[in-house]
Amino acid sequence: MSDSSAQQPPEHRPQRPAVPPHPVLPAREQEHVDALLTEVPAPARRRYRPRVASRIWRSRAFRAGAVVTLLALCALVILVLVREQTGTHGFLVGLGLATLPVPLLLAAFRWLDRVEPGPWRNLLFAFAWGAFAAALIAIIANTFATRWIATATADPASADTLGATVIAPVVEESAKAAAILLLFVFRRRDFTGIVDGVVVAGFTATGFAFTENILYLGSAFGEDQAIGTSGFASVTAATFFVRIVMSPFAHPLFTVLTGLGFGVAALGARRHRRLRRIALPLLGLALAMGMHALWNGSASMLGPWGFYAVYGAFMVPVFGLLTWLTIWTRQRELRTISEELPAYAAAGWMSAAEPRALSSMRARTVARDFARRAYGPAAGHAVSEYEAFATTLAFLRHRAHRGAAGPDFVEREQELLHHLWQRRAVAGPSLAYAAQATARMPLLPPHRDYSGYNPYRY
Repeated sequence: MSDSSAQQPPEHRPQRPAVPPHPVLPAREQEHVDALLTEVPAPARRRYRPRVASRIWRSRAFRAGAVVTLLALCALVILVLVREQTGTHGFLVGLGLATLPVPLLLAAFRWLDRVEPGPWRNLLFAFAWGAFAAALIAIIANTFATRWIATATADPASADTLGATVIAPVVEESAKAAAILLLFVFRRRDFTGIVDGVVVAGFTATGFAFTENILYLGSAFGEDQAIGTSGFASVTAATFFVRIVMSPFAHPLFTVLTGLGFGVAALGARRHRRLRRIALPLLGLALAMGMHALWNGSASMLGPWGFYAVYGAFMVPVFGLLTWLTIWTRQRELRTISEELPAYAAAGWMSAAEPRALSSMRARTVARDFARRAYGPAAGHAVSEYEAFATTLAFLRHRAHRGAAGPDFVEREQELLHHLWQRRAVAGPSLAYAAQATARMPLLPPHRDYSGYNPYRY
């Protein structure tokens, strides 16, 4: 059905300004916007859950309480063990120094996840698992294995070397991979690709490195107190330089390989998913263990020069390659949005400008800021939710094209379209403005009336 008004010639248009001006809303229109915002439903939640044998596990509060209790117990045990090895002063010094790289690493991984941000509860679980559960498993297992090897071989020095190069990489990478596996299995809806695997692995490894750095830096401080050294010549300064300045990305780099395996497995078609879900994560885990063993062996077996050679010739290039791969994957996600959403625009669910705006991070930010200034904070939040739902919808359609969507694709698509439709009156104008302000949607040239001018008229 066509609109007759759309066929009429356009009226006189003003010349295009550098940035479209912000509208000034009349009071009546502002009341209408406020009424629309009160009708916006709560964020969509999964309604298609498999049946569970025990009713108690259906309670989200019980599951969350069980996870929090487990991690809290691990944290208490870790606190006791680390404080016992470092002392109170060493623990406080190690805690302060180990905290320095954590915000930077977490912010970097969160930046990679800006296109379709994962829930904070998943990321906090990953960080807590790495800092408490994985660290506790590593301390207990590494200590037990090293003592057993020392007793069996009667050679403590060789036991320490073997423990660092063989036992520690296997135990630590397996313990960190457990968090990725748990989110991959139980939060499958939020684990859809490579970026999700990288971000979850990064948060887990950052938490693990945080606890490990407390132990190493606190022990180094205790050693300095015992021998009376301080300043740049101290063991604490050397440990800080190697672990915090030179290689804060070491543990995240190892575990990201495991996350890549899980992420690629999540991309596969359903007919090949069983093989990919097993083989690819195991391959990523094996690569993580191998790189971890090379890193530890370079320090314990090759000496200081071997350590620097491995660092410069292997670790830094691999870090750069993985960083490029992750950023390229994020850009491909934006291209996926621009390719999939026009189908919904053609069907009338959104305007033609919205897919262009949603495929640009700058335009998304402009749209949220515009809605917040023009309509109020609630409108900015509604636009943010609209962007999240539209992104999820694009990825869902993309997975359906690859044969990777679940059996509830139609229900999930309708659910997402419902939430987009409820927010369209607020998000549509904001995204249209953002598309024009960021040149994602070019404006037509200004119309002029040349009826009074005819060069062929005498």
